[in-house]
Amino acid sequence: MPNDGIIREGSLEAPTRHPVAWREESFWDKDQLNAELERVYDICHGCRRCVSLCDAFPTLFDLVDESDTMEVDGIDKADYNKVVDQCYLCDMCYMSKCPYVPPHEWNVDFPHLMLRAKAVKFREEGASLRDKVLTSTDKVGKLATIPLIDVTVNAFNRNKTFRKAFQSTFGVHEDAPVPEYHAKTLRKRVKPLGKQITPRPVGKTTGKVAMYATCYGNYNSPNLGEDFYRVFQHNGIHIELVPKEQCCGMPKLELGDLDSVNRAKEANIPILAKLVDQGFDLIAPVPSCTLMYKQELPLLYPDDADVIKVQQAFYDPFEYLYLRHKEGEFNTDFKNGLDNISYHVACHLRVQNIGMKTRDVLALVPETTVHPQERCSGHDGTYAVKQETYDKAVKIARPVVRKVDQLKSEHLASDCPMAGAHIANLAETGEKPEHPMSLLRRAYGI
Repeated sequence: MPNDGIIREGSLEAPTRHPVAWREESFWDKDQLNAELERVYDICHGCRRCVSLCDAFPTLFDLVDESDTMEVDGIDKADYNKVVDQCYLCDMCYMSKCPYVPPHEWNVDFPHLMLRAKAVKFREEGASLRDKVLTSTDKVGKLATIPLIDVTVNAFNRNKTFRKAFQSTFGVHEDAPVPEYHAKTLRKRVKPLGKQITPRPVGKTTGKVAMYATCYGNYNSPNLGEDFYRVFQHNGIHIELVPKEQCCGMPKLELGDLDSVNRAKEANIPILAKLVDQGFDLIAPVPSCTLMYKQELPLLYPDDADVIKVQQAFYDPFEYLYLRHKEGEFNTDFKNGLDNISYHVACHLRVQNIGMKTRDVLALVPETTVHPQERCSGHDGTYAVKQETYDKAVKIARPVVRKVDQLKSEHLASDCPMAGAHIANLAETGEKPEHPMSLLRRAYGI
């Protein structure tokens, strides 16, 4: 920025992300937090560029417009968290809209300020039983995938009477799609598929990957593991599962429970770092988990060498395949065209700054047209499930749903299975959501 005393809009340079100073005492100081919230809210009020994103910004602007002064100083500080509660840390305002992110001197990082406010609130007040359960994906998954219990849980979740009662007692909206649980988990399904393939390193890639199964992949979408194994092996890539893992910590991060995030990091990072030392690249089937290791943990632990080592070895799966394609090591011997694909680009994929590599790979399939939709689904893991925010999640998803209904494509796909399910539940087309890796396997005919 020129040092001439003139305040300029930013967004002319790549944004700089500063680490989260969560270990400093000032991070947890309520007065300092409120002062920073007031400063940033005032900047947002004067700009209003992000009004079309999540509901955090309309909530803020309504508070301003309905106050006595019609300025931020007219908002009761007790209402500051009404804005915070609507932010689900998707990062889209920071990466695509805000003109005042660093290196601009105003240094606005709205998502990380919301994270700070969530963390302070969690430390002071804790969270509801519902929110603790919804974000304890490992514990719920392990319990719900016990044989016979999985059948019972799935039957209850499909029962309208139970869902009405569940909404009134637990606060999970009766119309929100909830994932099924499978006793035959991803780990069990891919075990017989493992085989040794001699890795062929090309470019940045080693040709040898360890897949971090993720809670959702392991318990709720176990078939994804088979698709990943088949496609990667078909491309001459050695693939195996991370031997042991816990939840990446993203659900707890969104809750503001940084102590739980730290425990997950202490459990996962040593295992992943050891794999990197053994020559493995790392992938995950869900963008949120990939983002956790590529961005969030490095910003929480910028001085941890193992965290940075894992970050540098972690790839989005289609990013990985496209890097191989650029070096001539991607199999383009496709047997089946895929016709038209309505492809939702998940927010946690968009903010990785890798471009639309899923679209680029699927576009290599003959007789295939990919129609990308770069709008938020409004799901965010729990936001579209909670009774109090379900209707807002539906509203946020409307532009994507409208486009899906207009296109009437043969396939509806999203890298995020939860986002795909939310969109499909709202669309009139009746399409079942599919993961792009499943479509790629179908194109190969394997």
